[in-house]
Amino acid sequence: MNIARLAERDLLLFDLDGTLVDSAFDLYRAMNITLGVLALPRVTEQQVRNWIGKGTSLFCESVLKHIEGGIEPAQHQLLLSTFLDIYNADPCVDTKPFAGILEFLEWGVANKKTMVCVTNKPELPARKILEVLNMDHYFVDVVGGDRFEVRKPDPKPLLHCVEAFHSSLDKTLMFGDSSNDVEAARRAGIDCIVVSYGYNHGEDIQLCQPQQIVDDVRELLTE
Repeated sequence: MNIARLAERDLLLFDLDGTLVDSAFDLYRAMNITLGVLALPRVTEQQVRNWIGKGTSLFCESVLKHIEGGIEPAQHQLLLSTFLDIYNADPCVDTKPFAGILEFLEWGVANKKTMVCVTNKPELPARKILEVLNMDHYFVDVVGGDRFEVRKPDPKPLLHCVEAFHSSLDKTLMFGDSSNDVEAARRAGIDCIVVSYGYNHGEDIQLCQPQQIVDDVRELLTE
Protein backbone atom coordinates (compact mmCIF):
# COMPACT_ATOMS: atom_id res chain seq x y z
CA MET A 1 0.00 0.00 0.00
CA ASN A 2 1.29 3.43 -0.91
CA ILE A 3 -0.40 6.20 1.05
CA ALA A 4 2.13 8.84 -0.04
CA ARG A 5 0.23 10.12 -3.08
CA LEU A 6 2.92 12.77 -3.33
CA ALA A 7 1.40 14.53 -6.32
CA GLU A 8 -1.67 15.37 -4.20
CA ARG A 9 0.29 16.79 -1.25
CA ASP A 10 1.38 20.39 -0.83
CA LEU A 11 2.65 20.26 2.79
CA LEU A 12 5.28 17.74 3.98
CA LEU A 13 6.10 17.55 7.70
CA PHE A 14 9.31 15.85 8.86
CA ASP A 15 10.47 14.69 12.27
CA LEU A 16 14.18 15.39 12.83
CA ASP A 17 15.98 12.85 15.06
CA GLY A 18 15.77 9.34 13.62
CA THR A 19 13.93 10.50 10.49
CA LEU A 20 16.00 13.20 8.77
CA VAL A 21 19.25 12.82 10.72
CA ASP A 22 21.08 10.29 12.87
CA SER A 23 21.84 12.44 15.92
CA ALA A 24 22.10 9.74 18.57
CA PHE A 25 25.89 9.77 18.90
CA ASP A 26 25.99 13.52 19.57
CA LEU A 27 23.25 13.17 22.19
CA TYR A 28 25.19 10.28 23.74
CA ARG A 29 28.42 12.29 23.70
CA ALA A 30 26.83 15.38 25.26
CA MET A 31 24.99 13.37 27.91
CA ASN A 32 28.15 11.59 29.04
CA ILE A 33 30.04 14.89 29.22
CA THR A 34 27.16 16.19 31.34
CA LEU A 35 27.19 13.14 33.61
CA GLY A 36 30.94 13.56 34.04
CA VAL A 37 30.48 17.20 35.08
CA LEU A 38 27.87 16.12 37.65
CA ALA A 39 29.96 13.16 38.85
CA LEU A 40 27.33 10.63 37.77
CA PRO A 41 27.90 7.25 36.03
CA ARG A 42 28.06 7.14 32.24
CA VAL A 43 25.41 5.61 29.98
CA THR A 44 25.79 3.64 26.73
CA GLU A 45 25.02 4.76 23.20
CA GLN A 46 22.35 2.05 22.83
CA GLN A 47 20.60 3.26 25.98
CA VAL A 48 20.58 6.79 24.60
CA ARG A 49 19.13 5.57 21.29
CA ASN A 50 16.28 3.96 23.25
CA TRP A 51 15.60 7.04 25.39
CA ILE A 52 15.57 9.87 22.85
CA GLY A 53 12.67 11.18 20.80
CA LYS A 54 10.23 12.31 23.46
CA GLY A 55 11.87 15.63 24.25
CA THR A 56 14.89 16.62 26.32
CA SER A 57 13.12 16.65 29.67
CA LEU A 58 11.92 13.05 29.29
CA PHE A 59 15.37 12.04 27.99
CA CYS A 60 16.90 13.36 31.23
CA GLU A 61 14.19 11.60 33.24
CA SER A 62 15.09 8.28 31.59
CA VAL A 63 18.77 8.81 32.39
CA LEU A 64 18.06 9.55 36.06
CA LYS A 65 15.66 6.60 36.42
CA HIS A 66 18.40 4.34 35.10
CA ILE A 67 21.17 5.79 37.28
CA GLU A 68 19.31 6.64 40.48
CA GLY A 69 16.22 4.46 40.28
CA GLY A 70 14.00 7.53 40.54
CA ILE A 71 13.73 11.23 39.83
CA GLU A 72 14.43 14.02 42.31
CA PRO A 73 13.12 17.33 40.84
CA ALA A 74 16.15 19.47 41.72
CA GLN A 75 18.56 16.88 40.29
CA HIS A 76 16.44 16.56 37.16
CA GLN A 77 16.51 20.33 36.64
CA LEU A 78 20.28 20.40 37.14
CA LEU A 79 20.83 17.55 34.67
CA LEU A 80 18.48 19.14 32.14
CA SER A 81 20.03 22.62 32.29
CA THR A 82 23.61 21.31 32.26
CA PHE A 83 22.88 18.98 29.35
CA LEU A 84 21.21 21.71 27.30
CA ASP A 85 24.16 24.06 27.84
CA ILE A 86 26.61 21.39 26.66
CA TYR A 87 24.52 19.98 23.80
CA ASN A 88 23.29 23.32 22.45
CA ALA A 89 26.86 24.61 22.23
CA ASP A 90 27.78 21.90 19.70
CA PRO A 91 24.86 19.67 18.63
CA CYS A 92 26.26 18.63 15.25
CA VAL A 93 29.67 16.95 15.48
CA ASP A 94 28.82 13.47 14.20
CA THR A 95 25.16 14.01 13.22
CA LYS A 96 24.49 13.14 9.57
CA PRO A 97 21.43 12.94 7.30
CA PHE A 98 20.19 9.42 6.63
CA ALA A 99 20.59 7.88 3.18
CA GLY A 100 18.14 9.23 0.63
CA ILE A 101 17.00 12.22 2.69
CA LEU A 102 18.81 14.94 0.75
CA GLU A 103 17.67 13.53 -2.57
CA PHE A 104 14.07 13.45 -1.35
CA LEU A 105 14.25 17.02 -0.05
CA GLU A 106 15.68 18.15 -3.38
CA TRP A 107 12.70 16.50 -5.05
CA GLY A 108 10.41 18.39 -2.68
CA VAL A 109 11.96 21.73 -3.61
CA ALA A 110 11.85 20.94 -7.32
CA ASN A 111 8.17 20.03 -7.02
CA LYS A 112 7.31 23.14 -5.01
CA LYS A 113 6.31 21.31 -1.83
CA THR A 114 6.12 23.30 1.41
CA MET A 115 8.32 21.44 3.91
CA VAL A 116 8.45 21.92 7.69
CA CYS A 117 10.60 20.20 10.31
CA VAL A 118 8.43 19.33 13.33
CA THR A 119 10.53 17.97 16.20
CA ASN A 120 10.34 17.43 19.95
CA LYS A 121 13.93 18.68 20.17
CA PRO A 122 14.21 22.30 21.38
CA GLU A 123 14.20 24.73 18.48
CA LEU A 124 17.70 26.16 18.99
CA PRO A 125 19.70 22.91 18.53
CA ALA A 126 17.27 21.69 15.85
CA ARG A 127 17.87 24.79 13.75
CA LYS A 128 21.62 24.65 14.41
CA ILE A 129 21.84 21.04 13.19
CA LEU A 130 20.00 21.86 9.97
CA GLU A 131 22.21 24.91 9.41
CA VAL A 132 25.48 23.02 10.00
CA LEU A 133 24.37 20.25 7.62
CA ASN A 134 23.25 22.87 5.05
CA MET A 135 19.70 21.49 5.20
CA ASP A 136 17.96 24.56 6.63
CA HIS A 137 17.09 26.01 3.22
CA TYR A 138 14.74 23.11 2.50
CA PHE A 139 12.35 24.08 5.29
CA VAL A 140 10.05 27.08 5.60
CA ASP A 141 9.96 26.60 9.39
CA VAL A 142 11.37 24.48 12.20
CA VAL A 143 8.77 23.83 14.91
CA GLY A 144 10.66 22.72 18.03
CA GLY A 145 9.40 20.96 21.12
CA ASP A 146 9.52 24.23 23.03
CA ARG A 147 7.37 26.22 20.54
CA PHE A 148 4.10 25.26 22.28
CA GLU A 149 3.11 24.06 25.73
CA VAL A 150 2.64 20.57 24.27
CA ARG A 151 4.67 18.43 21.87
CA LYS A 152 4.15 15.26 19.85
CA PRO A 153 2.21 12.97 20.33
CA ASP A 154 -0.10 15.94 20.86
CA PRO A 155 -1.37 16.93 17.38
CA LYS A 156 -1.06 20.69 18.00
CA PRO A 157 2.35 21.22 16.28
CA LEU A 158 1.08 19.40 13.17
CA LEU A 159 -2.24 21.22 13.07
CA HIS A 160 -0.41 24.53 13.54
CA CYS A 161 1.57 23.83 10.35
CA VAL A 162 -1.56 22.96 8.37
CA GLU A 163 -3.15 26.24 9.40
CA ALA A 164 -0.03 28.42 9.17
CA PHE A 165 0.80 27.27 5.64
CA HIS A 166 -2.80 27.29 4.39
CA SER A 167 -2.96 23.59 3.62
CA SER A 168 -5.55 20.94 4.50
CA LEU A 169 -5.38 17.59 6.28
CA ASP A 170 -5.70 15.58 3.08
CA LYS A 171 -2.96 17.56 1.35
CA THR A 172 -0.52 17.11 4.27
CA LEU A 173 1.84 14.16 4.82
CA MET A 174 3.92 13.43 7.94
CA PHE A 175 7.25 11.59 7.95
CA GLY A 176 8.48 10.14 11.24
CA ASP A 177 10.21 7.25 12.94
CA SER A 178 8.39 6.74 16.23
CA SER A 179 5.08 6.08 17.95
CA ASN A 180 5.03 9.78 18.87
CA ASP A 181 4.89 10.70 15.18
CA VAL A 182 2.30 8.04 14.37
CA GLU A 183 0.04 9.05 17.26
CA ALA A 184 0.37 12.79 16.58
CA ALA A 185 -0.53 12.28 12.93
CA ARG A 186 -3.39 9.93 13.79
CA ARG A 187 -4.86 12.40 16.28
CA ALA A 188 -4.47 15.23 13.75
CA GLY A 189 -6.10 13.25 10.94
CA ILE A 190 -2.95 13.40 8.81
CA ASP A 191 -1.45 10.50 6.85
CA CYS A 192 1.93 9.35 8.21
CA ILE A 193 4.80 7.37 6.71
CA VAL A 194 7.47 6.02 9.05
CA VAL A 195 11.04 5.05 8.29
CA SER A 196 12.29 1.67 9.45
CA TYR A 197 15.75 2.89 10.50
CA GLY A 198 14.67 5.31 13.26
CA TYR A 199 14.87 5.13 17.04
CA ASN A 200 11.27 4.66 18.31
CA HIS A 201 12.39 4.43 21.92
CA GLY A 202 13.86 0.95 21.37
CA GLU A 203 10.51 -0.56 20.38
CA ASP A 204 9.40 -2.27 17.16
CA ILE A 205 7.72 0.43 15.07
CA GLN A 206 5.23 -2.21 13.79
CA LEU A 207 3.62 -2.30 17.24
CA CYS A 208 1.99 1.12 16.77
CA GLN A 209 0.45 -0.04 13.46
CA PRO A 210 1.71 2.75 11.17
CA GLN A 211 0.01 3.27 7.83
CA GLN A 212 3.18 2.63 5.84
CA ILE A 213 6.85 1.84 6.58
CA VAL A 214 9.72 2.52 4.18
CA ASP A 215 13.40 1.62 4.42
CA ASP A 216 14.39 4.64 2.33
CA VAL A 217 12.18 7.64 1.45
CA ARG A 218 13.44 7.47 -2.14
CA GLU A 219 11.20 4.41 -2.55
CA LEU A 220 8.25 6.82 -2.62
CA LEU A 221 9.60 8.69 -5.63
CA THR A 222 9.35 5.61 -7.86
CA GLU A 223 5.84 4.52 -6.87
